[in-house]
Amino acid sequence: MFSNASLIKSGSGWEFVSEEILEDFLYENLEILLDLKVLDRQYIVNSQRCDILAVDSQEKLVVLELKNVEDRGIVQQLTRYYDALLDEKPFSEKVDYQQPVRLVAITPNFHRDNFTDRKYHTLDFKFLKFSVIQDEDNFYFCVKDIDNGEISKAIIPYQELENDLDLPTPPTALLKVVNNLDVQKQEEIFRVRQKILKFDSRMREFSSAGSIKYGIGSGKSSKFCAEFFLDKGELIIFLWIPYKGGESSRIGRARIWTDWQDKALIEGYVSSGVGAEINRHKRSMQKLIEAIEIGVH
Repeated sequence: MFSNASLIKSGSGWEFVSEEILEDFLYENLEILLDLKVLDRQYIVNSQRCDILAVDSQEKLVVLELKNVEDRGIVQQLTRYYDALLDEKPFSEKVDYQQPVRLVAITPNFHRDNFTDRKYHTLDFKFLKFSVIQDEDNFYFCVKDIDNGEISKAIIPYQELENDLDLPTPPTALLKVVNNLDVQKQEEIFRVRQKILKFDSRMREFSSAGSIKYGIGSGKSSKFCAEFFLDKGELIIFLWIPYKGGESSRIGRARIWTDWQDKALIEGYVSSGVGAEINRHKRSMQKLIEAIEIGVH
């Protein structure tokens, strides 16, 4: 499910917040939009990284390169992919390499040099121009073939979240994890993020490999108070809170177990990582929660 964090308002309309999010959407909707079956994405061949490899109904290999902005070098880029792929011939059990390879460029706009490069080329290039269209409460991803004018579209499962218009766009790493979760968890995670960022006007978001931290200051002077930790597709939340139930002046990084609904429990302090020690006590923590629930009722 895409949230309003996946799309941003631009001067000319709407666009995806990043090329990664664009690729995620197209990967999921390639058969609907272009009648193609995905073979792989971010496929590396001869040090070249292809966005998406697919196959059509005639078993022709289709190489798709996506750009979230205009790119005057996209024809040359696809040419390099073509050369490397013919040397390796991957997925030969699904692809008929006796047939010509189709090279597809998908961008919001094409530079005039793109047309010049294609004009004097011998390979099979297709230029597809995409746009995000809003129709009342719905958003659509539209693809138009530059040569024949054919248009295909797919609905973007966009969900408006409340009261976050003044928040910064979430980091791509967080979006990629959140967009794989159900709607209820998405709403709760963005609600928690909103609460953290609005707690203090000085609060900032710091994104690094596998972690999004929240705090005041910058660099080594940052004083963190919360963190989303990304572990194997799972989102874990930590809070920096005082030891001894708030009586100590020392701050520790405490892991919060939550079902992202209405239950949360501090499991223990973890200096780094996710905490192998507390993971071994997960079952006892669950029993404790059940005991608390029985006591409440």
